[in-house]
Amino acid sequence: MKYSKFIALGAAAALAVGLAACAPSAPEPGESSGATGPSDETISIGTTTDVVNFNPVLGNSRTDSWITNLMYPHLLSISDDGTKEAHVATDWGYVDDTTGFYEIRDDLTWSDGEPLTAEDVAWTLNAVKRDQAPGTFYGQLGNLDTATAVSDTRVELTLTQPDSSIIEEIGFWGVVVPKHVFEPQGSIAEFANDGSDGGWVGMGPFIMSDFQVGQHYTLKRVDEYPLVKGGVPGPAEVVYRVYPDVNTEILALQSGEIDVIANALPPAQVEQLGNTDGLQVVEAPGLGYAHLVYNMDKPDLAKTEVRQALAQAVDYDAIRTVVLQGQAVSTGSSALMPVLAKYYDKSVKEYEFDPEKSRSLMEKAGYTADASGNFPVSFRLIYSLQDSVTSQWAQMVKDSAAEAGITIELQGTERNTYLSMTSEGDYDIYAGNFAIMDDPVTNFALSYLPGGAINYTHVDDADLNALIEEGMVAFDEDEKISIMREANKIVHEQVYDNIMYTQNLFFAASDEWAGFISKPSELLSIVNPLSLASAHPVK
Repeated sequence: MKYSKFIALGAAAALAVGLAACAPSAPEPGESSGATGPSDETISIGTTTDVVNFNPVLGNSRTDSWITNLMYPHLLSISDDGTKEAHVATDWGYVDDTTGFYEIRDDLTWSDGEPLTAEDVAWTLNAVKRDQAPGTFYGQLGNLDTATAVSDTRVELTLTQPDSSIIEEIGFWGVVVPKHVFEPQGSIAEFANDGSDGGWVGMGPFIMSDFQVGQHYTLKRVDEYPLVKGGVPGPAEVVYRVYPDVNTEILALQSGEIDVIANALPPAQVEQLGNTDGLQVVEAPGLGYAHLVYNMDKPDLAKTEVRQALAQAVDYDAIRTVVLQGQAVSTGSSALMPVLAKYYDKSVKEYEFDPEKSRSLMEKAGYTADASGNFPVSFRLIYSLQDSVTSQWAQMVKDSAAEAGITIELQGTERNTYLSMTSEGDYDIYAGNFAIMDDPVTNFALSYLPGGAINYTHVDDADLNALIEEGMVAFDEDEKISIMREANKIVHEQVYDNIMYTQNLFFAASDEWAGFISKPSELLSIVNPLSLASAHPVK
């Protein structure tokens, strides 16, 4: 029960992120000479995966998020430094240590004409909690007792214990669904919401009209969307088209078949596409990181010295230089990234690439190398084939580990298979990315507490658990920062996570469209609801 806030049955979506590099940027909203407001044009967007879940409380692929975010709103948005901003909620906070609240707008309507009220918000929270809908949203709700609509515009949350992060984290990560549509379907965890019972009802700038798996997902503009300037979305339609990989997407963009690539560009393509006539490259801030995680359920990886040896067998500088083209920076192997300036601790240093020290650590762990200098262990590293950046550096991790006598076998799979394997713990080493790690306490709880939704290390460290729990109930900022820095030192020393770099991301679009509003990470970037609703053709 202590850790229930962060237990979730499904894996969180893992996505690439990053920090720094110069590239041409899109015009700021309002800079272009193009006509704003509604148009008759369709904006076509490339993606590399199909939708797995149309139910927004269950979605775990990038395409799930991109499409359902256009139909189902979040209470809060996010700024470039991770602070939360008003969206559906106009005010939020705490009445006392165990009571939180949201005040929401009174001018929002579902696409079938029914008003969006606090009752929809309360019902969504209670239903996800009650039915244990697998996913990150449910993982945030462990300290929620019940949500109550005390008026049409105010929701109050009763907590089982003090939690200084839960209101902002639920507000940002959770969605709101229409009670009058979802409640008759029974368990929210089992409702497919695939349109087979008469279509979709949402409160976003667009609503799904039809789809063909492996081909396209088409959404039509709604009549009114008060969250965008002017109250009406720009494009008449949004069409997501499915391609096998980002390189095929780039060809489709260059040929005019699509207008935007939802996936982040491979670093090697950023400068080239930025200098291509007819295209623009837009930068999105990074609030996440790329990392390697060692599965401690495996006996060899349960040994601290083995994890330390693996951490010392990675050439981090080479990866950032060769694969990331200098568009990434070190976090100091720290889960408290430099962008989280108040929490960042410069005393935590990056693991040194030292094959000989790695060998010594393997010997200390009880392993003896054979005549060829190789230790009698092998580790299987999984990664997503759709992630071109990780696919490249995974090979470099294998090669540098071989210098230390450690054998790594690579297993790249289709993204949804990769996510399933991650959820099932079917790996020795996980290579991937987290898109948005915005709140240190919540991030540590999800990543390192027993049962945490993204505890891919499967760590259970009593000292670390205690510090995270202290951070959860600390409302004083200075106290919370001190606690989380101590927790971070344990993660670093024990190699419960190997944070490799952070970077900003870059996205490509046709320069025949303007008005995009960039938000942090690949989850949001320029395909977030406000951005696509604000997009307009350049005349």
